[in-house]
Amino acid sequence: MAQPWLVPIEGGVELLILAVPRASRSKVAGIHDGRLKVQLAAPPADGAANEALLALIIELGGVKKSAVSLVQGHGHRQKRVRIMGLDPGTAERIFGATA
Repeated sequence: MAQPWLVPIEGGVELLILAVPRASRSKVAGIHDGRLKVQLAAPPADGAANEALLALIIELGGVKKSAVSLVQGHGHRQKRVRIMGLDPGTAERIFGATA
């Protein structure tokens, strides 16, 4: 079943994310309004939360740093993260299992 937070693109996927900064630890914490809710152990200042988000995606996805980019939502809680080289089925298993 297709997940609303998972958008297949040519060569990879995009994840629709609701970022929650200043959590006790960084983790995927479920689904909220069709987005992956991701708690981040970083403040939203100076891009720290964005860096923590990308680091978590890289760690969970097992992908190279160069394959992951923040394409939308740099200064907002609602974000879109692109992961190249990851197929939708694998992304759903990895990130859906942690949700």
